[in-house]
Amino acid sequence: MKTKNLIDVKNLSVSFGNNIILNKINLHLSKKESLVIIGKSGSGKSVLLKCLMGLLKPKLGSIKIDGVDIVNTNRIDKENALKNIGVTFQNGALFDSLTVWENITFKETRFFGFDKKAAKEKALSIIQNLELDKNILELYPSELSGGMQKRVAIARAICDQPQVLFFDEPTSGLDPITGKIINDLIYKTVKKLGVSAITITHDISSIDNLASRVILLDNNKIAWSGKPNDMNKSKNNIVMQFLINK
Repeated sequence: MKTKNLIDVKNLSVSFGNNIILNKINLHLSKKESLVIIGKSGSGKSVLLKCLMGLLKPKLGSIKIDGVDIVNTNRIDKENALKNIGVTFQNGALFDSLTVWENITFKETRFFGFDKKAAKEKALSIIQNLELDKNILELYPSELSGGMQKRVAIARAICDQPQVLFFDEPTSGLDPITGKIINDLIYKTVKKLGVSAITITHDISSIDNLASRVILLDNNKIAWSGKPNDMNKSKNNIVMQFLINK
């Protein structure tokens, strides 16, 4: 690795017109760390993730991924830096017209020339590691439950063995039991692959399952950050409000 941290964010600021979304955000992600970013709706979590993914350019600040500032570099270097990131989107974002195996290996077949046999074999090995039945490979997303769609989305994210995984509201729309199953699956996957992860969520219960460190966004800024165990001892009013709903 070029730097100690896989991701370094410095003074990140985003605004839409006069509406300030993020104001001088500073954070980092180290190797094999699982960072959970929490906050109420409208706190800027999704905007922050879009910046980290290179989908949204901030007004000010830098985002270094493996030492490459994706905000202030050329397109080729930016794309190369982002190749080591896998993403699961809030609603799965699976392609309705593709089968499960085609969804999982979309990047491999479209950009790396995998043939059908090789792609299906790779998809099979991945879903078995995620405790999914091989019979779903030929199914379409509409034939799967919400929890199953989340698992397939995770399978797609890890297919090309990224160094960093982003999870956008992984338990959104799921009942508490299924949500815990997904959180447990994410935890096991991150540990088994030895990767780093950033999870964006408003679900406070995800902290217990996933976090090695927590950042709380509020009012466009980082209101608190620290280890999960330290949250219970915090006298921060915003932290205490979140813990009430835990």
